[in-house]
Amino acid sequence: MEEKTNRIAEVMISSVKPFQLMMGKIIGIGAVGLTQFLMWIVLIIGLTAAAQLLIPHDVLEQVNTLQQYNGQVPAGGMVQAGEAAQRIYKFQHTMSTANWPVIIGCFIFYFLGGYLFYASLFAAVGSVVNEDPQDAQSLMLPITMPIIFSFIIMSNAVQDPSTSIATWASIVPFSSPMVMMARIAYGVPGTVPYWQLAASMISLIGGFLLTTWLSGKIYRTGILMYGKKVSWKEMGKWAFRKS
Repeated sequence: MEEKTNRIAEVMISSVKPFQLMMGKIIGIGAVGLTQFLMWIVLIIGLTAAAQLLIPHDVLEQVNTLQQYNGQVPAGGMVQAGEAAQRIYKFQHTMSTANWPVIIGCFIFYFLGGYLFYASLFAAVGSVVNEDPQDAQSLMLPITMPIIFSFIIMSNAVQDPSTSIATWASIVPFSSPMVMMARIAYGVPGTVPYWQLAASMISLIGGFLLTTWLSGKIYRTGILMYGKKVSWKEMGKWAFRKS
């Protein structure tokens, strides 16, 4: 909206194609978001390592005892595990038993796939609005509603990842980036069979390729349109017309 109002878009379109401009925005902001996530991961790992240095020696002994007995200290044991030691042991046990290559790989895939899927839709909406923020809000509502429903389903999937709604929501590209990551934490192929993971990835790839292609056609027309209120019906005509 700001670039259209300041007529900066006209200057940029004179040098690059509209689709190139849209993809440049999407890829650039996506790379920034992924870098931010990687920085958070490094920070969490560093803070976790630093926190272990601050744990009292007696608590560490209790944690070691729990590790020796796989979390079950005999009743007659000389060292009884306290609540803090049990929490540390559960955290370490969860971290050591998680399939991190699958979790990290799926996180990167679903982050990029989900971002490309929705960023292309938001780019299409941004290209058709002008100075009125209410136009942007009315056009963004059909895009933001699936995201809100996805987070609601994801919260339920955390409690029970095997329900029918969680399974199908993890396959549909509108909700799979959020819901599938909640289910993957429970194990692959235990909770999430390989065919469901493959179907989810294929549908998400096809989804963001389709939305990027359609959004590119809308962006090409809308980025240089001024002073006209555009509806979803008209945007659909731009997306599906032959060119």
